[in-house]
Amino acid sequence: MSRTVIAGLDGSRESLAAADWAAQEAKLRGVPLKLVNVWESVPLVQAPFLSAENEQHWAEQLPREAGEELRKAHPDLDITVEQLTGRPADVLPELSKDAELLVLGSSGLGGFTGFLVGSVGQAVVSRTEGPVILVRAVSPVEQPGEEPQEGPAVQGDVRGPIVLGLDANEPDDALIQFAFDAAQRRAVPLRVVHSWNLPPYFAYGLPPDPQLNAELGRIETEKLAEVLEPWRPKYPSVEVIEQVEPGKAVEQLVTASRGASLLVVGRRMRRAPFGGRIGSVAHAVLHHAIAPVAVIPHQ
Repeated sequence: MSRTVIAGLDGSRESLAAADWAAQEAKLRGVPLKLVNVWESVPLVQAPFLSAENEQHWAEQLPREAGEELRKAHPDLDITVEQLTGRPADVLPELSKDAELLVLGSSGLGGFTGFLVGSVGQAVVSRTEGPVILVRAVSPVEQPGEEPQEGPAVQGDVRGPIVLGLDANEPDDALIQFAFDAAQRRAVPLRVVHSWNLPPYFAYGLPPDPQLNAELGRIETEKLAEVLEPWRPKYPSVEVIEQVEPGKAVEQLVTASRGASLLVVGRRMRRAPFGGRIGSVAHAVLHHAIAPVAVIPHQ
């Protein structure tokens, strides 16, 4: 694996924000940044106003101009630009095999640009064997009290903690290590969120049993503490905040993502009959989190 951060460009403001986020990440890691635009020719019946020559010219101009702007903003960063032809859902996962991580733009639930609105982004995430970071851009009006910025701003707080969604019953080392590394690299706390299901009586509207709830909470808290215990000596500078609560994992993670610099979730590498899967929790978080999201594939 070459030590490189790859950012995918599709012409949207979200992908430009992702490229800027990727530049910051590459600097933190001390590795080069590669900007990639995958040009997939659009049939003239879909874009009759755009000739094939003009379409290719625009596709070639996009990464070149983005690279020039990023070099001005980050003169000490090694930035290369690559133009490829094919289907992004096929090319980007293959290209990312030789990188530390892949960074893409996401427009969340609104709009029609960005990787996650259609099937392309979901296919890229589900097929990529390494970490994928999804970055959403916000307009200045979505950041009250701050001066308007030039270009797209990134959703989330760069000074906020890293939030890790972790199932203490099935922990994975790759997921945990990525989160600890990210927190140490940024010198911010790591908030580990572990949710657990309430007893069956809750669903039937029966009176709660405070004593049972407290005992279950104690057991789940001990599980998480046991999982994290070996990692604390490896990252002594990282402040770890454990959050163990009953309820739905997605709701807790979305809430915890407010003010976070990065939300880290896992994705099991299981092949479905028609391709890879993202997983219900990761899928929901990608659409609703108020911070960039890192999806880490694991067994």
